[in-house]
Amino acid sequence: MDTWKKLSSSYLYQSPFGNLRKDKCELPNGQIIEDYYVNEYDDWVNAIVLTKEQQIVLVSQYRYSAQNIFLEIPAGKPEGGESYQEAILREVQEETGYSTDREPILLGQFYVNPATQTNKVFTYLLLDAYHTSGQQLDPTEFIDVHIYNWNEMGSLIVNGEIQQLFTAHAYYMALSYLKEKPIR
Repeated sequence: MDTWKKLSSSYLYQSPFGNLRKDKCELPNGQIIEDYYVNEYDDWVNAIVLTKEQQIVLVSQYRYSAQNIFLEIPAGKPEGGESYQEAILREVQEETGYSTDREPILLGQFYVNPATQTNKVFTYLLLDAYHTSGQQLDPTEFIDVHIYNWNEMGSLIVNGEIQQLFTAHAYYMALSYLKEKPIR
């Protein structure tokens, strides 16, 4: 399959949160798209966090764009040149106060929306997590921590209590991983 050719590119908006770029593209058949908009965002990380007692650590927070409170897995983006593994361990500790002595297990990395966005989400599984401290939230973060039994997670998704795609996706990836490699 032939790819598209970028003929020109310009930024309509740039910010620390993300950029909006307008490209002029030529399709394989010669057709020109004058205005193809691309959202440039940073990659982010998220994690299924399981305790030694087979409980999952979730967070709830208000999401302004959707105008609702969402039950989710901990997530964030790398800061200051840290690796994805370092970022997820830091984010989990800051948002929930939980840590682990085990190495994070990468379940997968996926483009969020490759049609219009440049970023990926890196999803991890953290095992044997334990509570080490209080939350260390940014001034704009208001996050509540929730602990559920792992075997309740599927029902939370099916019943609509979890409505965030990346949380549901991470759960099913972790479930598949744990069927292949049971927790020791």
